[in-house]
Amino acid sequence: MSAPKQVTSSYLRTCRRAAETSSRNLVERLPPEILIKILSYLDASALFSVSHVNKLLCQLANDNALWNKIYIAKYGKNKKSQELQDRVAGGYWKWLLFRTVAARDMNKWNRHLGLVSRHTGLPSHTERVLRNLHVTWELTLSDKSGHEGTLELSRSEFCETAAFLCWSGGGRLPNYHQIPTFQLHGVRRIALSCPGLKNPGWRSLMAELEVQTLTKSAQVIGRDRLVEMKLLQPGIIIGTWRDQCSVAFIAFTLHFHRLVERSIQGSSSCPYVEPLVKTPFDDIDPQYGLHGYQLHIVLHNTECKLMSGSFAQLFCRRTQICDGLIQLTAISRTNLSQHTPLSGSVTLPWRCEALQGAVENCCIMSLTLLDEFRKPFWCVSSPVSMQPEETPVSYDYDGEHFLIHYLDSDGQVKVTLVWMKERFVVISLVVYMSVSKQGSPHLEKMLIFPNTSPTTLALDPESFGELRLALGFVQRSTKI
Repeated sequence: MSAPKQVTSSYLRTCRRAAETSSRNLVERLPPEILIKILSYLDASALFSVSHVNKLLCQLANDNALWNKIYIAKYGKNKKSQELQDRVAGGYWKWLLFRTVAARDMNKWNRHLGLVSRHTGLPSHTERVLRNLHVTWELTLSDKSGHEGTLELSRSEFCETAAFLCWSGGGRLPNYHQIPTFQLHGVRRIALSCPGLKNPGWRSLMAELEVQTLTKSAQVIGRDRLVEMKLLQPGIIIGTWRDQCSVAFIAFTLHFHRLVERSIQGSSSCPYVEPLVKTPFDDIDPQYGLHGYQLHIVLHNTECKLMSGSFAQLFCRRTQICDGLIQLTAISRTNLSQHTPLSGSVTLPWRCEALQGAVENCCIMSLTLLDEFRKPFWCVSSPVSMQPEETPVSYDYDGEHFLIHYLDSDGQVKVTLVWMKERFVVISLVVYMSVSKQGSPHLEKMLIFPNTSPTTLALDPESFGELRLALGFVQRSTKI
C-alpha cells in the first residue's frame, strides 16, 4: 500500500513544479546570463524603463556592467572607472551616469545665468534655464495621522520676474483643516525618454509650513461665486470652495532671485542656503543719506502683465527716515508725468479641473529692489488685494481711489490707484524698507539719530566703522 502513496507524492511535487514554471513568463524562465546579454543592447532610457517591469528585471537592469558600458560610451574610459567597476554596489554606475549628466547640463546652462538684466538685476534667462534643466516642483501634504502624499504640479505660469505654481484638487486634496503641514520641493529630472514613468531626479526642499499655525493669521484676499482665496503668508494662497472646507487649489508665487539654485541645490530635507556677500565700501557724501537704489516692479496675474516699470536713483534723506523705515518714492502723487495706467483689469484668474473663474481686485505683485551696487536687496512676489481708500479731494483725479498694501517683516509697499475712464492709473508707489534689513542691531539708532557718535553707542572705532559700512554710507572723519 506504500507504493501508491510514494507515486502520489512524487506526482504532486511534479505538478507543483510544473504549475510554478507555467506561471512564470518566458522572460523569467531565461537564464540571467541571457537576460543580461539582451539588456546590454538597450540605451539608458530603455534600461531605466525595463527596471520598472518587475523585481527580477529591476535587479538585472541595475547591473553595474550594463551602466558602466553606457557611461564609458558617453564619457570615455578612465583609470578610476576600471578600478571601481567590480568593487561597488549595484546601481552605482547608473546613478553616477545620472549625476554626471546633471552636472554637465548645469555647467552648460550656468553660463546663461550670468547674463543679468540691467533693469531687474536678475538673470535674463531664468525661465529658459529652468525648462532646459527639466526642473519641476512637487507639493507633499501630510495629514494628522502622519501619512504623506505627493502632488504633481497641475500648471505653471512664468511672468517677467516670477513663477506661478498651482496644484488643483480634483478630489485629491484633503479637507482644509486636515492639512497640518506641507512641503514644497524643487525637482531636477534627467532627460530620458520614458513614457508613463517619472524620470530619475533629485529633490530640493524650498518651504516647509505648519498650515494650522498659519491659518490663524490667514488673510482672505478675495472671493468669487465659487472659491475663496486665503493668503497664508506672502507668496502662498489656498483656494477653498465657498462655504466649504475642501481645498480647490494651492498656489505659490516664486520670485526669480536665485530660483534655479533654490530649486535644485538643496537636499530633500534642507533648503539651499544663499551665500553671504559683504557689502562694498561706499564713500559718497554722507549728508546725502541712503541713495542709489533701483526698483523694478511688475503687477500681473496668471494670464497677462498689467504694469511693468523700473525706477532708478531712488534715495531717502535722513529726515525722511521714520519709525525704523526707509522711505523710497518711485511714483509721486504730485508728479503727474510719473503716473502709469494699467493695461488690464485687476483680477486674479484661477482654474481647477473643469471649473474656472476670476477673483476681482486681486493680482500678483513682483518687486525687486536693487542696492546702489545693482544687487538684488529685497525681492517680493505675492498675491495682493486692492481695497477702496478714503482720500481728500483730488483736483487731478475725481475717480475712486484704491490702495494695494503689501507688508512683511522686511518692509512694506503702498500702491495707490485711481479708477479713471474705464481703467486704473497708478498715482503713487512708495516702498518702506525696514532698517533691520541692513543687518545691524545699531542701524535704527544710527538712522534716527544722524549725529550719533561711536561713544554714544558704546562702540570702538573699528566696530563703528563696520556699522557705517552696513549703513551704505560713512560719517565724516571729524565725527570718528
